[in-house]
Amino acid sequence: MDERLAQRVRMFREGGHVPLAVVEFVVNELHALAAAGRCVTEDTAGMLTSHLMMALTRLAGGQPAGQSVPDTQVDAQVTAELRAHPEAVAGARAVAARARTELGMALPEPEIGFLGLHLAVLAQHSLAQHSYDGDGDIEISMSTEGGDSP
Repeated sequence: MDERLAQRVRMFREGGHVPLAVVEFVVNELHALAAAGRCVTEDTAGMLTSHLMMALTRLAGGQPAGQSVPDTQVDAQVTAELRAHPEAVAGARAVAARARTELGMALPEPEIGFLGLHLAVLAQHSLAQHSYDGDGDIEISMSTEGGDSP
């Protein structure tokens, strides 16, 4: 997690509107993504972080996590986009299952879909961090706590 993403997390933690359990859950998810080889920075995971924090905070407060009236056109577009990213859908479902187990909160299907989109984008950004060096080896640039490595 780079410093800018850590700052985003601190704002949620110190702002007082997001339950500490939600902040910790999201931070653990970000660390798990990084441990799985994802490039987790403000640029690649900032929107994912905010979206998950706010969806879980709404659920914690007894509110719907997302839209109150289903938007079938948006749901169809999300579903169509995610067909090419089954690993992102599986990842989103795994996060939702952990949220249910650890926090007692059930993310609704549309939220799982949006989470899947965020995870698909994160995967694409992570793949872009890999570059071919021409010698048959793959070089990997990973972000560090202090910022991005070359």
